[in-house]
Amino acid sequence: MTLSRRHLLAAAAGAALPLAAPSVLRAQQTREFRLGLITPPNHPWNNAALRVGESLKQETNGRLSLTVFHAGQLGNEGAMMQQLQSGALDMAFIQAAELGSRVPAIAAINAPYVVRSTEAVAKLVRHPVALGLFDVLPRETGTIGLAWGITSIRAVFAARDIASVGDLKGMKLRINPTPAFRDFYQLLGAAPTPIPTPQVYDAMANGQVDGLEADLDFSWNQRFDRVAKTILRMNAVHMPMIALVSGRVWQGLPAGDRELVTRTTKAALDAEIDEIVANQPGIWANLAKQPVKIVVSEVKDAEPIIEAYDKIWLPKAPVLAELRKVGATLA
Repeated sequence: MTLSRRHLLAAAAGAALPLAAPSVLRAQQTREFRLGLITPPNHPWNNAALRVGESLKQETNGRLSLTVFHAGQLGNEGAMMQQLQSGALDMAFIQAAELGSRVPAIAAINAPYVVRSTEAVAKLVRHPVALGLFDVLPRETGTIGLAWGITSIRAVFAARDIASVGDLKGMKLRINPTPAFRDFYQLLGAAPTPIPTPQVYDAMANGQVDGLEADLDFSWNQRFDRVAKTILRMNAVHMPMIALVSGRVWQGLPAGDRELVTRTTKAALDAEIDEIVANQPGIWANLAKQPVKIVVSEVKDAEPIIEAYDKIWLPKAPVLAELRKVGATLA
């Protein structure tokens, strides 16, 4: 029997199919991603993570899905970083302060008075200089940065009457314990006091600490105003986070899935950023109705602190100078 050219082409295609099939199957692989974060349910970051999962499921007809482990179910941020590095965890929302304890360039974004409003925070994390901070992550941490998320600029909830930043001197404050925050509050003369987050409310109520600094969304949800006499609007520090993917996991994903995960994560966190900005006036309005004094810090009080802080941090994170220049242009 003589084979025609058409038969030969068909046979060749059939012979090649087993070799091509694995890559086709891999591209269409069903996968459930696991994402960890430390914030409680209904926090804006948790809601954003859930939106990422919904988008992945919808756009792939269920081929890709995402399970969110909130409130530190997978451990603290340090533990989750180890899981990301080993590939045991796919994704996590990790605060810049935690990453900054490992990578000083990331910590620079937590420096006091880089920006002085939540609106400016939203602009800063969308600026090329802030996005460029992701470039060091694969080398330094074995992770891939996809997008920034934010909280409102932070305030101090004090269990005593205070009138200015100077009154923080000698106060036992529950703060984020990472170097960027610790150095700032020690320069102010406060005594950083480690208290687990679930215990902070009672610690303020019984005098174990004199106050805490935190973002508005978390503080209003936890009602720290009920155990505070003063809220000091410092307009000094903020706590963004980075959506991270394990580098080991990333290497094993097809290009199309990488693009989809990146796009859906950025979209969810862009929406989260806009919601934080939009919701902040309402939270301040709610706090203004409570029996707690609200004090706005004077900008002039900041200059000596900025100078002292930068003497510590500019040698470790030269990008801080560039971030300050960007921040000065943001209203």
